Amino acid sequence: MALKFEIVTPEKLVRSDEAYMVVVPGAEGDFGVLEGHAPLMSTLRDGTISVYASDGATPETLTIEGGFAEVSETGLTILAEAIG
Repeated sequence: MALKFEIVTPEKLVRSDEAYMVVVPGAEGDFGVLEGHAPLMSTLRDGTISVYASDGATPETLTIEGGFAEVSETGLTILAEAIG
């Protein structure tokens, strides 16, 4: 199974996909989210989101400017102020 995730800005849904793991730039440090992660909410700092399609894969990266991340039973939602 895979982690379901969405990246949203105030203008639009940027991406809705599945991945093995997503690493997010939290306000207090980067954190990785795998399927089944405990529920969590975090503010985000400007930085890079790394999306891993599979274990050991080279990540795809996206630059974001601030926002929030929510991990729930349904997956990861990233509410970014902007995507660079």
